[in-house]
Amino acid sequence: EKLSVLTVQDVGLVMPGAIMCSVKPDGIPQLCRTDEIGELCVCAVATGTSYYGLSGMTKNTFEVFPMTSSGAPISEYPFIRTGLLGFVGPGGLVFVVGKMDGLMVVSGRRHNADDIVATALAVEPMKFVYRGRIAVFSVTVLHDERIVIVAEQRPDSTEEDSFQWMSRVLQAIDSIHQVGVYCLALVPANTLPKTPLGGIHLSETKQLFLEGSLHPCNVLMCPHTCVTNLPKPRQKQPEIGPASVMVGNLVSGKRIAQASGRDLGQIEDNDQARKFLFLSEVLQWRAQTTPDHLLYTLLNCRGTIANSLTCVQLHKRAEKIAVMLMERGHLQDGDHVALVYPPGIDLIAAFYGCLYAGCVPITVRPPHPQNIATTLPTVKMIVEVSRSACLMTTQLICKLLRSREAAAAVDVRTWPLILDTDDLPKKRPAQIYKPSNPDTLAYLDFSVSTTGMLAGVKMSHAATSAFCRSIKLQCELYPSREVAICLDPYCGLGFVLWCLCSVYSGHQSILIPPSELETNPALWLLAVSQYKVRDTFCSYSVMELCTKRLGSQTESLKARGLDLSRVRTCVVVAEERPRIALTQSFSKLFKDLGLHPRAVSTSFGCRVNLAICLQGTSGPDPTTVYVDMRALRHDRVRLVERGSPHSLPLMESGKILPGVRIIIANPETKGPLGDSHLGEIWVHSAHNASGYFTIYGDESLQSDHFNSRLSFGDTQTIWARTGYLGFLRRTELTDANGERHDALYVVGALDEAMELRGMRYHPIDIETSVIRAHKSVTECAVFTWTNLLVVVVELDGSEQEALDLVPLVTNVVLEEHYLIVGVVVVVDIGVIPINSRGEKQRMHLRDGFLADQLDPIYVAYNM
Repeated sequence: EKLSVLTVQDVGLVMPGAIMCSVKPDGIPQLCRTDEIGELCVCAVATGTSYYGLSGMTKNTFEVFPMTSSGAPISEYPFIRTGLLGFVGPGGLVFVVGKMDGLMVVSGRRHNADDIVATALAVEPMKFVYRGRIAVFSVTVLHDERIVIVAEQRPDSTEEDSFQWMSRVLQAIDSIHQVGVYCLALVPANTLPKTPLGGIHLSETKQLFLEGSLHPCNVLMCPHTCVTNLPKPRQKQPEIGPASVMVGNLVSGKRIAQASGRDLGQIEDNDQARKFLFLSEVLQWRAQTTPDHLLYTLLNCRGTIANSLTCVQLHKRAEKIAVMLMERGHLQDGDHVALVYPPGIDLIAAFYGCLYAGCVPITVRPPHPQNIATTLPTVKMIVEVSRSACLMTTQLICKLLRSREAAAAVDVRTWPLILDTDDLPKKRPAQIYKPSNPDTLAYLDFSVSTTGMLAGVKMSHAATSAFCRSIKLQCELYPSREVAICLDPYCGLGFVLWCLCSVYSGHQSILIPPSELETNPALWLLAVSQYKVRDTFCSYSVMELCTKRLGSQTESLKARGLDLSRVRTCVVVAEERPRIALTQSFSKLFKDLGLHPRAVSTSFGCRVNLAICLQGTSGPDPTTVYVDMRALRHDRVRLVERGSPHSLPLMESGKILPGVRIIIANPETKGPLGDSHLGEIWVHSAHNASGYFTIYGDESLQSDHFNSRLSFGDTQTIWARTGYLGFLRRTELTDANGERHDALYVVGALDEAMELRGMRYHPIDIETSVIRAHKSVTECAVFTWTNLLVVVVELDGSEQEALDLVPLVTNVVLEEHYLIVGVVVVVDIGVIPINSRGEKQRMHLRDGFLADQLDPIYVAYNM
């Protein structure tokens, strides 16, 4: 009675006057030998002769001529296939061992579904599952069939019991059939679809499993043990040395991937602000020459003007703040001042007040009054890390920082001096501070990266002026222009556009705080339409909010007179790969309101250089290319046609700004790369930041981010490393200066990329596949944990759908990325943390997962 012995009872003798034989299950119908199992065929007068109206299937089933091994037919009469597997025994007895449609071929070996059911039932059957209610079928994943077992569970068995039963079934099938089970699912009693005779409807069960509507109550996936046909892990080859590769401007036969924006020195324009070294001087000059020229207009949530500033008003306000810093704060020049303001006019005035007093400002996002416990410690951390001697803010936030809730979150006794700028002195300063050297510090820019690191960079006066000039030239900004800005003004390009550009170029900035869109989603677009704005800037979160909340309202907005036909550029300010699906759906959605499809584009900046690319007014439209995702994992760029398998669309990140040079370098060897290689984007420009102020959390980020040199080739130029992977491509288009246009494509951040099986994966690619896998997945984030890939999905649906997602997520990642998912975590909507720029914070999520703080609906550990 060994487990591998199968007892078979005969089903009787062949009918009188009939002939039965068994033929090989695939290929030409050749007779089996006596010890082989095949498909039973019958030749008799008393059978049907055809399928009505289906000639092809009739030929296949009713008109079979079995052959001997020499190829001669055994009879002139046709045989009929029975669809049963078996053999003809001694004395004309017929034995049936299974059905043809239960035949599965896994890694070249045949398995019979009925045998697997028998083995499953031999494992203490009656306790957990119903005897006749087990379905076994195969699904094709990654070029092979995978076995799936679905059984109905008895209502009284506990989860513990069923898991024990499931693991014993897996062991039994493994030892008896020498095959791994891909997925074992238990469903509640009486829920599997039935055939008219009461058996299980196999094909319908398989269909439910594949579309994710089986609703199992227990799932065990074993991809690690049964998927054995993954491509071999990549072995990295040693890099070729410099001698064999450099010939003039060629690297291994390819053009060196380098490009630059227009040369700042050769552009002749009547830029009056150029004659000043410092922004504070530009503001004083504007206050004298055009005192009543409007620089800033702040809108409230109703779309009406909440506040505005002319040149002279800003200048006078800044003077009063400077007096306050010197007299009440007793600050010396060079002291650091934290500006904790909501997005608005006060922030701008405080910034120039600091410059007038010779202090170094740091803009800080204020704590959220409804969420002090999590937002206040970040404020405190930035204030401490930036070594701020003083903190300026409004009366309201002043009270908040000293409130009882604040005391519960941080030590309020260690705040530096807090100045409230709602109550300003009436007098003017004796003189306005003028820095001795343009290379001294103008301001600090602090930002938390997606990996949860707080990094502050130093911006000198020279870099700040060069930055403003570069944007002025790219966007053709001058005093008669109006620009609408819907961005957070705390770091990066958002801060520069909000606080600095108008003073330098003299254009009017219409400021729209993104937080106001929560109450009035149409605020930004209505303002763009009402002020007839040609250029506007927003963030991905703003674009997403408009797409989601205004999607059904385009008709009513049209009726309200919303017209976007004047918009020439709508730029998404970002520090990531362009989100092409979002920009395209936004363009399509608002096309009816006059938005030109080519108006929407993105910019790209990072910590070492806050703006590298920005789609300006002149120059060709942004281009999109399709690259092979498999080549990308090996750091190679292979262009493919749109719609070809494994193709990934990438959009150009805007035009390279004037005065910016870019080269693509190998992040490990620091050698220059050719056009078709993916490498780290290095940048050289007058508006590069001059270094990290302090790095909190990771001391290994050395200074080489800001002054790196190539290991061969041009070893003189000093470059800053962006930490992003990308590639350059020369296009057929012509630039404003008549040269052929070089497009920069950003693929993803180096510290977010995951090294798995020797290949480089970008989380966003795996997440995109997972979101497509099932309609109930609204958001997804992936990260690695001790070499395991963890996939977290947000479920928008009933909790019984949670387990449907586990096999679908595992399948799609195997099929499209050749990776085995280690853990699938199903959580509620809103669990995946997203920062103010709309970027997923995967490292925070990972910390939450490891500390068991996610409160998941279900966690599946794949075996």
